[in-house]
Amino acid sequence: MAKKEKEFRRVKTIPPMAAVVPFIMVNRTGSQNFIRDSFDVEKIEKYIREKQAEGMTNMSMMHVMIAAYVRLVSQRPALNRFIRGQRIWTRKHIEVSLSIKKEMALESPDTCVKAILAPDATMKEVYEAVNREIVGYRENPGGEFDSVAGFIRHFPALFFKFFVWLMKTLDYFGLMPPLIARASPFHCSYFITSMGSLGIPPIYHHLYDFGTCPVFFSFGTKRRTYELDMDGSVKRKHYLDFTFVLDERICDGYYYASALRLLQQIVRDPWQLDKAPETVIEDIK
Repeated sequence: MAKKEKEFRRVKTIPPMAAVVPFIMVNRTGSQNFIRDSFDVEKIEKYIREKQAEGMTNMSMMHVMIAAYVRLVSQRPALNRFIRGQRIWTRKHIEVSLSIKKEMALESPDTCVKAILAPDATMKEVYEAVNREIVGYRENPGGEFDSVAGFIRHFPALFFKFFVWLMKTLDYFGLMPPLIARASPFHCSYFITSMGSLGIPPIYHHLYDFGTCPVFFSFGTKRRTYELDMDGSVKRKHYLDFTFVLDERICDGYYYASALRLLQQIVRDPWQLDKAPETVIEDIK
């Protein structure tokens, strides 16, 4: 019987400095860097309208942002690393966590869902995978995360605290029970949240010391500006602001800057997401 391929592996050929830093900066919240940027949404909005006309009726900015990040990771694989046990690991697949509500109402319950995607996923594959999770929860609330959380919330406070400590300790040594890891939205490649549906700018959302999430991506509502065109006329444009909170231990600033430039290229031409990338770059050994 063939040996099952692991979903993650340790990165062993990193530079000495990168190997030492996780022992100095021991937690994720103490290793956060923050960055804010924006992009013109004209082409993405056209792209979304085209996809909706083709039958992807639920297509939204969220779907495009997830697909764009998946494509980004296929070319910048170090973004899919995480720190566990003060060592650097890399994933085979891209695990995307997002927080959703059953409906947009103050008293509506919210939860977290997680979609698992291949690095070569196309827009159609991302759309279908994300919709399965979102629509599945809204039609039948009570997924894995709700089930686990609903069970442990009944523990006495002291026992609950011990349970969380035990899970963090097991996770440190790579012994986290698979059921907990699968259900946990904090064990992911990145967390994404939209402030656009709330009508506010993007927030800088902190990372979590529990789990493995090294990146939190937030985008807000569109903002309108007026700019001078090349011929001197005034043109109205719309921009989308977004923020990243990044674990600086998984890769260096130059790598992050390169990734941000590539993300800007992807959102300027979202039609490239309709096809799988020509090559998927693997992380170093």
